[in-house]
Amino acid sequence: MKIAVLSGKGGTGKTTVSNNLAALLPDATLIDCDVEEPNSHIFMNPEINLEEDVQVCFPVINEENCIHCRKCATFCNYNAIIASSNMTLPMKEICHDCGGCALVCEYDAINYEYRRIGKIFSGNSRFSTKLVYGSLKTGELSGVKIINRLKEITKDDPLVILDSPPGTSCSTVATLEGCDYALIVTEPTPFGVSDMKMVVEMLKEMKIPFAVVINKAGLGDNEVFEYCRSENLKIMGEFPFDQNIAQAYAVGKLAIEVNSEIRNSYYALWERIQNKVEALYGNK
Repeated sequence: MKIAVLSGKGGTGKTTVSNNLAALLPDATLIDCDVEEPNSHIFMNPEINLEEDVQVCFPVINEENCIHCRKCATFCNYNAIIASSNMTLPMKEICHDCGGCALVCEYDAINYEYRRIGKIFSGNSRFSTKLVYGSLKTGELSGVKIINRLKEITKDDPLVILDSPPGTSCSTVATLEGCDYALIVTEPTPFGVSDMKMVVEMLKEMKIPFAVVINKAGLGDNEVFEYCRSENLKIMGEFPFDQNIAQAYAVGKLAIEVNSEIRNSYYALWERIQNKVEALYGNK
């Protein structure tokens, strides 16, 4: 079972929800796919037993063979090769490592070299939950390859919770691919609702069933509730804003550690997720 937790924008509480759920489930694997700003390890405090570099290929031009026909530049959808009648210049930082330029080159003028774009880490958290996360090197444009590697090394784990990057970027789509169910975490504010609508459309397009979790309930207004009602979206859980929980979060503690009522609410949320997934797919 693979459950993605995502949000329309940062700061709505998707890491809070994914980490609190995972901490209750010692047999689960939590993947922090927000590789640009991973922070689950702050709360889960894992003992790391695996570190691995993630590399990508980039093209290098063999000037002896290249006739500057510009077919490689024309092929590249990401404009990662600049070419003129006397020059062919790859831009390795924006190359997406698809390998297509070498395929269209008829003169064997393109080779590939590797460069490191980040690292992945894996270990057991202080709650016994397995935590896997990645870190994108500063200045790199895409964390998709890191996310794909995180998912690859956990593909056989029976229960996986994925803390997605915020928004609807390529990294979010890469996180969602292959997931069985999704939770959209939002907050009852106009900004929260506006950004949530794009996520709803993305999940519908990807045909991934989902429900909504309201974080910081009690703040803001009723727009998110009215939107969910108008779109017939299931609100699967609500977590109120609590000053004590906010203070605990600031020092790296989870809500389930400081509030027994919230802990019970997360257990109830997990039961509802299980029931929904079983209703959709049977006992996975």
